[in-house]
Amino acid sequence: MERFPWKELPEEELNRLNELSRLCKGDILTMTTLAGSGHPGGSMSSLDIYLAVYSYARIAPSLVDDPTRDRIVVSHGHTSPGVYSVLGRLGFFPLDAAVATFRQAGSIFDGHVVRKVPGVEWGTGNLGQGLSAGCGFALSARIHNRDSYTFVLMSDGEQTKGQVGEARRFAVKYGLNNITVVVDYNGIQISGLTEKVMPCSICANYEADGWEVMQVDGHDLAALYRALRSSLERPKPVCIVARTIIGHGVSFMENKHQYHGKPLSEQEYQKAMEELKLEPSLEKYRQLRNRKWSFPERTFPGKATLPAGERLVYSLQEKTDNRTAYGQALLALAKANREKAGVPVVVVDCDLASSVKTDLFEKEFPGQFYQAGVQEHHAATLSGVLSIEDLVCFFSDFGVFGVDETFNQQRLNDANGTNLKLVCTHLGLDVGEDGKTHQCIDYLGLLRNLFGFKIIIPADPNQTDAAIRYIASHPGNFFVGMGRSKVPVVADEKGEPFFGEKYRFEYGRADLLRDGDWACLVTMGAMVPRALQVWEMLKKEGKKIMVVNMACPLLVDTALMERAMATGLLVTYEDHHRDTGLGATVALFLAERGYTGKFFRLGISHYGSSGTPEALFVAQGLDPVSVAELLRREKP
Repeated sequence: MERFPWKELPEEELNRLNELSRLCKGDILTMTTLAGSGHPGGSMSSLDIYLAVYSYARIAPSLVDDPTRDRIVVSHGHTSPGVYSVLGRLGFFPLDAAVATFRQAGSIFDGHVVRKVPGVEWGTGNLGQGLSAGCGFALSARIHNRDSYTFVLMSDGEQTKGQVGEARRFAVKYGLNNITVVVDYNGIQISGLTEKVMPCSICANYEADGWEVMQVDGHDLAALYRALRSSLERPKPVCIVARTIIGHGVSFMENKHQYHGKPLSEQEYQKAMEELKLEPSLEKYRQLRNRKWSFPERTFPGKATLPAGERLVYSLQEKTDNRTAYGQALLALAKANREKAGVPVVVVDCDLASSVKTDLFEKEFPGQFYQAGVQEHHAATLSGVLSIEDLVCFFSDFGVFGVDETFNQQRLNDANGTNLKLVCTHLGLDVGEDGKTHQCIDYLGLLRNLFGFKIIIPADPNQTDAAIRYIASHPGNFFVGMGRSKVPVVADEKGEPFFGEKYRFEYGRADLLRDGDWACLVTMGAMVPRALQVWEMLKKEGKKIMVVNMACPLLVDTALMERAMATGLLVTYEDHHRDTGLGATVALFLAERGYTGKFFRLGISHYGSSGTPEALFVAQGLDPVSVAELLRREKP
């Protein structure tokens, strides 16, 4: 299937598109009026752009999941009525289903475009993320050496968002000449004229960042077609600014910002349909809305995995940090995968490679390492898209950037069913001297809100190695977190590495590091060696406590926790906000089971200052001496 096959749009094609435009306007007005909500005005201004791109890009109902298809990203997802009407008219799904069930509970035709809809590549709605997603698709085509082109369709109002600038610069840096942006420039957003809401020099911004810019009448389908076809042949990324009219085609809606996010009244609907010379169909669709619909079932290939490979095991004499163990595991995985010509491994970085230890990978695989600079929002979305494109993608950053700063992007990644391996370092008070701005103490509180992320906080370099191999060999979104400092290799009571050669990581399984019946410390990550110090102190007094490493802090190991409950004194111990982390998970578990013993949550209670980790832990009562004293006091 050839994209944009004619030099000039034939007259019969132009007539066909113009007639489709008229029909689609009726679809847009019918579905939004029927639903009593939606964005008809912007859908109508973007409509001709959708018709030109979806009609002549290399995409069709038979190519919905073909890896070589072109990718079309609609960044301003609120114009979903326009997208659904065009895709329905072009045969991607029954049009009646979209019109009848738009914004209805249980329908795939959400108010903002979602990936479940055939023809929709990326669910959007959070404005400003579409170009980053488009860069991901364009970069994937380059990595796989596929003749696939990416079109990103955007609104004018979202051009003020910082992430758009981040994506523009990335596209030029990596020479993504297989991407075209089309901006619907209707000059109006939900609060009024864009020039009054927030002025933005769209053309100048794209040109300043190295893009080629074209301007065109967005309702002249012949001119729009020529511009799109021409953009395919340019050596640089191209932005087409398409001047449009909000509410185009219905006189009383045109240039009225009120119709950006407001459906028509039934009286207005009748008047608009009469102007469009279309038969009103509200009653027909009211009846269809009440029937039981079955929707297209989309499966999403591309959740790539790697063989776990042979473990790297650290001896008790080796004292290193978990982040170095991560870097070594990542490098080993990539090397083994290269030898077997498997799925490509890619790494995205934000100017921190030497700190998060992905520089080891960069030196060996420079062509698979993508430096996004200090542009975390773009990097997070880009990584999410790469992860669904037959690639194993690792995005590494400090916790305050990879989670706190980019939570919105990670949330949208999760909603799109990505396969991201998010590995963040420099968590908690363990960051030390960098101070409160860099001490990420809330990552669990944030990530527990995402339905698709699994979280792992390994205890030492050996468990880190095992965890990284696990997430690479299993599909889905994973977060692996670690501190900054060097940590000892955890030993068992016989003095052998606890997470040695025979150890295999299993998500949700906690580790009984030390057994006892006097009390139980449940811990994770940087606090594991400190918990073992508490065990040593109390053992000398004849008090044997259980020490449980709960490396998967959102999932309770029921059998082990029931043993811990039997001690009658249970304490969670973490380098995290005490109300939203490990303690919150265990507290909920205990409450649901009617636990009547003593329970304490030890964790961070206020922002830390600059200082050594040990001094900061002392200041918050989290040093081993303070923890041992608490246990003695509560169970004399």
